[in-house]
Amino acid sequence: MQMRGRILKMKTQLGNPVQYKLPMDHGYLDMNQWIGKHIQFRYEGEIYCLDCDARTKKSFNQGFCYPCFQNSPMASECIIKPELCRAHLGEGRDMEWEREHHLKDHFVYLAVSSGIKVGITRDTQVPTRWIDQGASYAVPIAKTPNRYLCGMIEVSLKKHLSDRTAWQRMLKNEIAHVDLKSKRDEVLDLIPEEYHEYLLRDEEILNIEYPVNEYPTKVKSLSFDKTPVIEGRLMGIKGQYLLFENGQVLNMRKHQAYVLEFLADENQESISKELKLDF
Repeated sequence: MQMRGRILKMKTQLGNPVQYKLPMDHGYLDMNQWIGKHIQFRYEGEIYCLDCDARTKKSFNQGFCYPCFQNSPMASECIIKPELCRAHLGEGRDMEWEREHHLKDHFVYLAVSSGIKVGITRDTQVPTRWIDQGASYAVPIAKTPNRYLCGMIEVSLKKHLSDRTAWQRMLKNEIAHVDLKSKRDEVLDLIPEEYHEYLLRDEEILNIEYPVNEYPTKVKSLSFDKTPVIEGRLMGIKGQYLLFENGQVLNMRKHQAYVLEFLADENQESISKELKLDF
């Protein structure tokens, strides 16, 4: 099989296990079917901005050219720091975009991907956000009408909880065992009273299973900027990472906007040898 195109982060569908599809231009590559098989991705230096589609030599903030990184609402600072969002005040890089994305219902959540963490996401991104982070289980603890309020609740909890994922531990499946219901009750008591109208106390905890045949004991991160051809036996997928044999891992979201060629044949042990490619 051969497929080529500009990629986006993998699309996911909750299942037992999660189903993954990699967007490549106007098509989708079903990734689950290749677990246990030898695959190859090839990068030849083409990157096209996620916003303006212009060709760029370097990707900024996971897929933008530099001007769009500076000016696009999709790359604004409140994407990373939601407490800085000003859409509720009628301010933003593009108010039409802000109304569509930031003046919508948002959730504050607790998730366990290695240890417990706090995070926020738009309501339409549940459970996608949790899957992208490699969470094994998660639960929403507050619902607000905009991004800013969620950000303020998250800030109040950062004094007590991490807002980051220990990605190496997550990929090794080193998961802390947490009674998330009890932890939720404990955490809700830490939120300032001014936000209590938004709290959720009875949401169901979601458990997430990933398509992984074998977890690595050590991990080595791969990048197309350093290794234009990445290949090996695919051992599983977790979060937005492909897990190859020998502990090599590839963050597909990091490489959004890259044009890649995918090659695979389930009857072949080594694609490079079979096709006699010289890289």
